[in-house]
Amino acid sequence: MKSFFKSLVLASLALIVFAAPGFADTIKIGSGGVISGDLAPYGISALRGCEIAVEDINAKGGVLGKQLELLVGDDVCKPEVSVNMATKLVSDGAQMIVGHVCSGATIAANKIYKDAGLIVISPASTNDDLTLKGEHPNFFRTISYDGAQATLMTSFVKNELKATKIALIHDKGDYGKGQMELARKNFEALGGVEIVLFEGVTTGAVDFTAIVQKIKRSKAEVTMWGGYHSDASKIVQLLKKKRVKTTFFGGDGIIGDNFTTLAGKYAEGVYATGPNDTSNNPLYIELTKKHQAKYGEDPGTFFHNAYACVQALANAAEKAGSLDKEKLKAALKANKIQSPIGEIGFDDKGDVIGAGFSVYKVIDGKYQQVN
Repeated sequence: MKSFFKSLVLASLALIVFAAPGFADTIKIGSGGVISGDLAPYGISALRGCEIAVEDINAKGGVLGKQLELLVGDDVCKPEVSVNMATKLVSDGAQMIVGHVCSGATIAANKIYKDAGLIVISPASTNDDLTLKGEHPNFFRTISYDGAQATLMTSFVKNELKATKIALIHDKGDYGKGQMELARKNFEALGGVEIVLFEGVTTGAVDFTAIVQKIKRSKAEVTMWGGYHSDASKIVQLLKKKRVKTTFFGGDGIIGDNFTTLAGKYAEGVYATGPNDTSNNPLYIELTKKHQAKYGEDPGTFFHNAYACVQALANAAEKAGSLDKEKLKAALKANKIQSPIGEIGFDDKGDVIGAGFSVYKVIDGKYQQVN
């Protein structure tokens, strides 16, 4: 009899736990990214996109009759930290993931998410391996991949800038090095271009004099950069202070006000590729105003892409009628959404359909689309 009553008490307690607010009554979305350190502006912009998307969706009744709850993690853009952060999001009950920002962190963290059976959708991770190798079948993204970006960069450098001598430098990371390796392959295929320097630098270094001197000696007409704005801003300043005659061209890791603010007047004339300009999209305009009202400033680089991530997950869950990974995957691939970055869907590999890259140039202190 004592055993019976003990079992009854335990069963009652279990029911109380599973019925507790925040467990069964919400759907938990984990937001993983970099929200501290030099690259924090990228992660904060993505987090804010998630926050406003969750607010908007909850105001319309939520998903599957439940409110969305946002769990936030900070990976500091470091793979080793992202694994621990992902483990915590999973243990805290995350049922879907938006993130991460840095490709290396995403690749590392996704080992945890994949084992946990969670769908992951990133607003910013562009490394080809995340979709093209088939090793991350639970991964999707609302930004195009580095291969497409490298094709645009290299064709623009050869055909528009008419450069024949190119320096390729990078930060040794999955994103930066991978991007420059793709650029090298593309240039080799295009022909008529000489790679006069291919070298990695230590990210976060105080002094980039050594690489600047190598660029100067190489006589590179264009210096292409694989990495993020914090290092790029230092290199650009030094190149111009040393009067090195080379055009600086980076990927989406330097797009946005973060770079132009740090580089100041030395940013003028710098090129970068970034997501297509959709600033005329009505939802883009509406969300920009919401961001300005809520945070007192314009949105950062990945705000709108992250909003689209949450939209896509919410829509897939409604269409699937479930949070089951396989059903969510099928729904993501079968349905399109009207997002702030346009009408988008996903292909069989998880890459976005309907969003791509453009070339931008810093003119009068601001990035302006030129291609």
